[in-house]
Amino acid sequence: MDESFSDAAGHVIRERATNGLNPGLVVLLFIGGLVLLFLVGNYALYTYAQRTLPPRKKKPVSKKKMKKERLRQGVSAPGE
Repeated sequence: MDESFSDAAGHVIRERATNGLNPGLVVLLFIGGLVLLFLVGNYALYTYAQRTLPPRKKKPVSKKKMKKERLRQGVSAPGE
C-alpha cells in the first residue's frame, strides 16, 4: 500500500495510504450521537407527558393555615 517516490536530490519519499477514519474521531462522533439521542429522547418524553398526563394535584392547605390567612384578612374564622 505504501508508494515510494524519489525527488530530484535522490531522497526517497514514502506516502502511506490512509486506513479509514481516525479512531478518535469515530469515538467522538459515537459519544456525540449518544448524547444527541439522549436529549432528543428526553424532549420527546417530556412533550408526550405534558399532553397525556393530568395536571398535578395541589397539596391541601391545612386548617391552621386557612385560619391564619382569614385572620390576616380580617374575616373571623368559623366557630369563634
